[in-house]
Amino acid sequence: MNLEAPTDRRLLGIDFGGTKMAIGIGDADGRLLVSERLPTLAARGARQALDRALDLAQKLVTDTGGTLHAVGVASPGVIREDGIDLAPNVPGWESLRLAEAVRDHLGVSRVQVANDLNAAALAELHRGALRDADPGLVIGLGTGVATAVTVNGAVVPGYRGAAGEIAYAVTGPDWPASPEPLLEADFSGRALDELADRLALPGGAAGLCAAAAPPGPVRDALVARVDELARHVVTCCLLLDPQRIVLVGGVARDDLVRELLLDRLSRALPYPPELVLSDFAQDAALLGSLTLAAQA
Repeated sequence: MNLEAPTDRRLLGIDFGGTKMAIGIGDADGRLLVSERLPTLAARGARQALDRALDLAQKLVTDTGGTLHAVGVASPGVIREDGIDLAPNVPGWESLRLAEAVRDHLGVSRVQVANDLNAAALAELHRGALRDADPGLVIGLGTGVATAVTVNGAVVPGYRGAAGEIAYAVTGPDWPASPEPLLEADFSGRALDELADRLALPGGAAGLCAAAAPPGPVRDALVARVDELARHVVTCCLLLDPQRIVLVGGVARDDLVRELLLDRLSRALPYPPELVLSDFAQDAALLGSLTLAAQA
C-alpha cells in the first residue's frame, strides 16, 4: 500500500545545452519550485558536464525534501537508448546514455529523455503560446538552431526522432552537400559569436546584434545571416502552414533579430504565421523536461 501523499512527490527536470545546463525541481503537477543553472564548459567534454549536472540535481532533491518520483531530461540531438545522434556542440555527448546515467546516479526508475526543442514545444503546448494554436512551430535560436513541430496538440518527432533538425539544412552553392550542420554554421549563437570575433566586436552574439542597430557593415553582416535562416523558415512554413511560431533561446530575445525575421516572413509567405517570443525566457526546455517527468 502506497501511503505517499501526492504533495510530497517531487519531479526533477534537467535541460542540457551547449552553453548552460538548467536543473529544476517541480511539484507533482510539473510546476517549477526551484531551479539553478551552471555552465556546460563544453570544451572539457561531456562526462564532466553530465556529472556536475547530476551532482547538482541530487543536491536540489535533498534540499527541497519530498520523494523524487520521476525525472525528465531535455538534450540536444536525436536520443537513443545507447547514445545520441546529431549533437556536435559538446565533445563526447554522442556516446552518453542519459537515461541510464540518471537512473544510476539518482536511484530513480522513471526517467524520460527527449530532444530539447521537442521538450520546449511540450512546455509551449501545455503552459505557453501553443495552447490555442495548431499547427505550431517552435524555433530554438541558442547555441545552435533547431525547430520542433506540433500538430493536434502533440509534438511530431518524425520517424527517427529527427524532425525539425534544420541545423542540417543545405546552405551555399555547392551540391550535393555533405551531411553537416551547415545552417547552424551560418546562423546560431555560436556562429554569431564567431562573426563578432571576426569583426573585432566585444560581447559575442549580443555585442554583434547591438552594433548592428544602425546601418552599416555590421548590420549588413547580420542581415545576411538572418536572410539565410529566413529562407529555411519560409520553407518550413510552406510545408506546415503553422498558425503560430514561438521563438525560444538567447538569440531569439534580441529585438533586431526578431524584427528582421518577421519582416522576411511577412514579405515572402502568402499566409504569414504569428511570430511570438516565448514567455518562458530561457526555461522552455526545462519546463518541458518537468512535463516529461510528469508523464513518466
